[in-house]
This record gives sequence, C-alpha cells and structure tokens, in this order.
Amino acid sequence: MDEARFGQQGTLTWVWARKGSRPTAVKQTKYEWVYLYAAVEPSTGESTALLAPHVNTGTMSVFLTMLSDDVKRRGSGDDVAVVIMDQAGWHTSKRLEVPENLRIVLLPPYSPELNPVENLWQWMRSHRTSNQIFTDYDDLIDGVGGAWRTLTRKRLRSVCRCSYLMPGNQS
Repeated sequence: MDEARFGQQGTLTWVWARKGSRPTAVKQTKYEWVYLYAAVEPSTGESTALLAPHVNTGTMSVFLTMLSDDVKRRGSGDDVAVVIMDQAGWHTSKRLEVPENLRIVLLPPYSPELNPVENLWQWMRSHRTSNQIFTDYDDLIDGVGGAWRTLTRKRLRSVCRCSYLMPGNQS
C-alpha cells in the first residue's frame, strides 16, 4: 500500500521521434495535485484505490475501510490482509483507524525498494500521465482515474511483482 501525488506539473518522458528531429513536450507550471492511494496484492493483481485531494490520517482511515470492505467481499468473510506500508506520519498516527481484518506491517525507514507499489507509481508516470496537460482539478481527477482504470490485473502483477512476497518465493 502506498500513495502518490500526481499533478499539473507532470512528468516528462522519452518519446519516439524521427532521428535528428526535436519533438516538443508539454510542461505546466500550475500547482494542483491529486493523491492516489492504492493497495495491490502482487500475486493476484487484486487492488483497491482511492483518489483524494489530501494525504492525512482521516483520508488514510477512509482508504483502510475501503480496503477492509474489499477484503471481506473477495474472501470468506474471515480473511485477514497484511498491509505493508512505509512510515509516513499518517500511517503511524495514533488516530489512524485500522479495521479488524487488516494487519499493518511497517517497512524500515527509507526503504521504498521494499514496497512493490512504488514500482507502480513509476510505471504510471512514465506510461500513462507523462507529457499531458491537465486543465484543472477535475481534469486531473479524470486523467489519473482514467490511467488507474487502464490497469489490468495482469499489468499490476507484472509491475508490482516482488519475489520476497510471492508464495514459495516464486517469481
């Protein structure tokens, strides 16, 4: 589980162009942002996501409730999900409301390479949200939400694959 900020000051990336040409790329200077909270099960590609205007303890609690409901709906009702996440302040707050069927495992400080969802943010920025103009907040919500909806379970398994989390340590 993790969250990422996507905004009008997007990402520039490589593009295909004729040799010797200078392709143009867009870059905005506006400062509107949206945050995408997401949890992915790397072995199945199952996921839960929430677009929000802020990152804080209240929004994190709402996301964990959504994740809890998804775990109940997908499983036997008694299933428990282990949620691996970093130690952001809103992840460790005493006010964070963690549903009964979720167990939180905090990663060591400064170890994003251990969180499979970090790979997803890089992939989304380079493949879905780069070189785009978002005219306003609503357009940003539509763009990031649309980018998320293009992700299939197969793509999520591929991008978030992590050998140390796979059953039997298979990759």
